[in-house]
Amino acid sequence: VQLVESGGGLAQAGGSLNLSCAVSGSPFSFDAMAWYRQAPGKQREMVAGITTLGGTTTYIDSVKGRFTISRDNAKNTLSLQMNSLKSEDTAVYYCHAQVWQYAANYWGQGTQVTVSS
Repeated sequence: VQLVESGGGLAQAGGSLNLSCAVSGSPFSFDAMAWYRQAPGKQREMVAGITTLGGTTTYIDSVKGRFTISRDNAKNTLSLQMNSLKSEDTAVYYCHAQVWQYAANYWGQGTQVTVSS
């Protein structure tokens, strides 16, 4: 199973970026997918998540109203639209996928997002 992120880079405060995660090699469907981030010196945190069944989404308070997570099951991709970016959004962003039946967790290699103020 491979999860490959793209779309990171440098943005100005108030700007936008769209992250994508392409999934390949998975023999089964994931039950949930999410975006995590880790800033220097801080713990990794879940930014946004989405379930396969029902498409239920969840966000941390600091990104509510600014970020939108979405999933294209047909294309096997996960996206994160990030608007109104702030300097505190600077971090490495990771794609994550779960298969609950097997307690399996999969991670991408991460993509750097840097927001300049």
